[in-house]
Amino acid sequence: MVDAEIEDIPAAGPTRVGSRRALVYLGVCLVLIGLNLRTVFSSFAAVLPEVTADAGLPGWALVVLTTVPVTLLGLFAPLAPFLARRFGAERVLLGAMAMLTAGLLLRPVEVPGAGHLPALLAGTAACGAAISLCNVLLPGLVKRDFPHRLGLMGGLYTTAIVASAALGAGLTYPLFRVSGEWAAALWFWALPAGVVFLLFLPVAVRQRHGRQGHAHGGVTVWRSAVAWNVTAFMAFQAMMSFSVFAWLSPILRERGMDGNAAGLVVSTSILVQMLGSLFAPALATRFGDQRIINTVVALLTGGGFALSVFGPLELIWLWTGVLGLGQGSLTAVALTMIMVRTRDASCTAATGW
Repeated sequence: MVDAEIEDIPAAGPTRVGSRRALVYLGVCLVLIGLNLRTVFSSFAAVLPEVTADAGLPGWALVVLTTVPVTLLGLFAPLAPFLARRFGAERVLLGAMAMLTAGLLLRPVEVPGAGHLPALLAGTAACGAAISLCNVLLPGLVKRDFPHRLGLMGGLYTTAIVASAALGAGLTYPLFRVSGEWAAALWFWALPAGVVFLLFLPVAVRQRHGRQGHAHGGVTVWRSAVAWNVTAFMAFQAMMSFSVFAWLSPILRERGMDGNAAGLVVSTSILVQMLGSLFAPALATRFGDQRIINTVVALLTGGGFALSVFGPLELIWLWTGVLGLGQGSLTAVALTMIMVRTRDASCTAATGW
């Protein structure tokens, strides 16, 4: 239950964009980037039985494909602050969106003589690495360029992240039914990622950046109780989130629901998350002590997930509604903690690993 105090050290002056219009455009781009950060997980889960049957995937491959991207979120995250100092956060984000688009295009490719598995593994790994960089750098940019709108911008971009999972869960199976090919349904998600890459390109190209060294003075994130507390909180929250994205739809189908119904239930649950992600950051930023809200949303999330898996199927809409409300709030609070418990943008990015 994170309750460490912000270090009492003067913050470095934020680097701002040139005009109000440019600032609004940057905000829109950051929200749109968030709208692409979870489709890779929920889209694959929505057609997992079809991919398994058509591609003949062994059991170990399913485990790898659902855990590797999440693992890479942690492995690549420490690189983000270093890359941001070297090249600039905007340019690293641009490269991450290019990598995400390429990974989404590669994922459904069938390799002659080897089947779908090699491309599925490589594409999924590329997506995981790209999303890892975005996860770390987005809070830092919000902290830097929207210091007086943390609650608003935190709610908007976390809501966009939640919406991306809902879109992947709700639209992928209908796309499969229309096209008759699971590969086409997965390829579709490269389109919005590519559009956002093009929209963000002018921002990254125009951004002036000088190489930055490590900040001197104060407490480094490696020795900061705040950083370790926030990291642990974020890690446990992520474990729950990605378990839902990867396995709730297949579990519901295993319990007897068809693909459309399971996708609709999961998508609706994720849409309910948007309520929590909209309002939780504003509540969290109003209090110096976030322990109460952290406890409430953690209990809602855990209870909703357990009831969705083991509770009566007749009440599945209620169970997944509770899960969605808790999980959306939990995700938003976790991301908000990174922003409110650090003193400046560079420390936010460093803590975000």
